[in-house]
Amino acid sequence: MVQALASRAAAHDLDLVALAMTGDRAAFGELVRRHSASVRALLRRMGADPATADDIAQDAFLAAYEQIADFRGEGAFAAWVRRIAARLYVRRWRKATREALALEGSGETDAAEPPAVGADARLDLDEALKALTPSERLCVSLCYGAGLSHAEAAAALNAPLGTVKSHVKRGLDKLKARLGASSAEGGQEQESHG
Repeated sequence: MVQALASRAAAHDLDLVALAMTGDRAAFGELVRRHSASVRALLRRMGADPATADDIAQDAFLAAYEQIADFRGEGAFAAWVRRIAARLYVRRWRKATREALALEGSGETDAAEPPAVGADARLDLDEALKALTPSERLCVSLCYGAGLSHAEAAAALNAPLGTVKSHVKRGLDKLKARLGASSAEGGQEQESHG
């Protein structure tokens, strides 16, 4: 039994997928163990809170298990399951957006501002992503986190291709400015302390 577990831990993802296709739940469990953190991280970068990211990640792995026969092995399993998760998040985001618009129309909205990044806060990619608008964050995350093309992201969001490209461009420009400013500040601090 211990040897079987060790061999699964050392197995390549494609070998585990092949075993999962035959009904080996332990092999699929190893895939979940390996890739759940990266799926949750992608969802957090897309804008999901921790509980929502956990829920959607779980749904994504359930969907992947049910659709494992559809995995053709043309790309990495991790990329495939991240795409499933991204699409599930987009569906949930669309539904929430429609509900928010309905509430907005009735005058019952309570719009919350995204949390500001304090001057003393450590600026990293996750913090920089929080500074983007929800649309920019979603488009950047779909194209660079989930690996979707602009056209695939536009189809997933049911948005015009030009709109997605604009959100990605603006989002990347903001990220470069924030991360560039952060590294420039870090360099100046090192010079003054060195």
